[in-house]
Amino acid sequence: MAGVLLWVICPKENASFSATTLYSLVPRNRLQARSYNSKGCSRLKSSTGVYAAASLSSAVANPPRSSAEKVYEVVLKQAALVKEQKKERALDVRKENDQTESMTRGDLLNGAYDRCGEVCAEYAKTFYLGTLLMTPERRRAVWAIYGMYVLLSFSLSVHLVPLHLCSLWRTDELVDGPNAPHITPKALDRWEQRLGELFEGRPYDMYDAALSDTVSKYPVDIQPFKDMIQGMRMDLKKSRYKDFDELYLYCYYVAGTVGLMSVPVMGIAPESKASTESVYNAALALGIANQLTNILRDVGEDARRGRIYLPQDELAQFGLSDEDIFNGKVTEKWRIFMKGQIKRARMFFDEAEKGVAELSDASRWPVWASLLLYKQILDSIEANDYDNFSKRAYVGKAKKFASLPIAYGRALMGGGSKFAKPTRS
Repeated sequence: MAGVLLWVICPKENASFSATTLYSLVPRNRLQARSYNSKGCSRLKSSTGVYAAASLSSAVANPPRSSAEKVYEVVLKQAALVKEQKKERALDVRKENDQTESMTRGDLLNGAYDRCGEVCAEYAKTFYLGTLLMTPERRRAVWAIYGMYVLLSFSLSVHLVPLHLCSLWRTDELVDGPNAPHITPKALDRWEQRLGELFEGRPYDMYDAALSDTVSKYPVDIQPFKDMIQGMRMDLKKSRYKDFDELYLYCYYVAGTVGLMSVPVMGIAPESKASTESVYNAALALGIANQLTNILRDVGEDARRGRIYLPQDELAQFGLSDEDIFNGKVTEKWRIFMKGQIKRARMFFDEAEKGVAELSDASRWPVWASLLLYKQILDSIEANDYDNFSKRAYVGKAKKFASLPIAYGRALMGGGSKFAKPTRS
């Protein structure tokens, strides 16, 4: 952690990493204009019966749709990118880089990726353990994506990253003062502008350089990143969610987006007969499941910050109120309520498991490991008698390492589609 923070706050080292140098890190023949215009989609039905039409950006003007319907259109767009990608592209990346990147540029990129890895190791320990099982190239790409995720999705939330991180990482962009981290709408607008520049091959700093290099290699679309920033905007003005439809959209913004970003890096097995859309749906489900787990784990911490990430209407159904959450007492009503919330999170994990078998051989083990490790947090909440007010649920090291051979065994069994109607297109 010290190494990461030292680099971030050292002005001389940052200053030497100029914009010109950053631009040189991205292979020239990978830089190309990308169009992110919204396109209308014909009505399609997913494996869960969700329909999509029109673009996500025009949802406000159209008749009301559920959050799941709005999100599914993004799923379709990401899947379309993978379909258009030539199968040989990912295999040629390493060879191409060897031919086009100078030794100096390669060293700088390696340093950028290593910084992202250190951030993941410090602030997402369970996730980081899973990445160590990936191939080096995939591991670095996921670190770059997750580095952006850590910063944007949780800068206002303690679900993953302590708030003090905001005052140490890119303070000029994220905070008004070193002791009072505060993200403004204007700061998020600047982030979105930088995001566009990053996708055009013009990174601002070392962390941007790693992500810019990653998106130049894989068919990753900018929309999930923009949606992640939208989740930050939502966090600025919302501290309550009236129903699960609202909460679902928030979970997509801050975590489901990462699932969509990761599929191109993980890769779909050539022998998979599942539709590309169904694999993306499973990745989305894993992101939703992880975020629901974060929320259930952190109820007490969020309450102390005046936030409640639980559906208000469902709380009312069990005779619970905001006051009950702030008082932090485990009652029988609370236990019954929590059982239902945990059951729903596990349903999303179950849906996610269907897609793991469709991933490439090299990705199944780490994804299975991450899924099983995170799922055990729900077990820990139950073991704590649903006291997520004063006790933090976590998975001990012994259980983490015990999960690895189980994950490996499931990875070896992969390859057979678990989707009801395999129609790979």
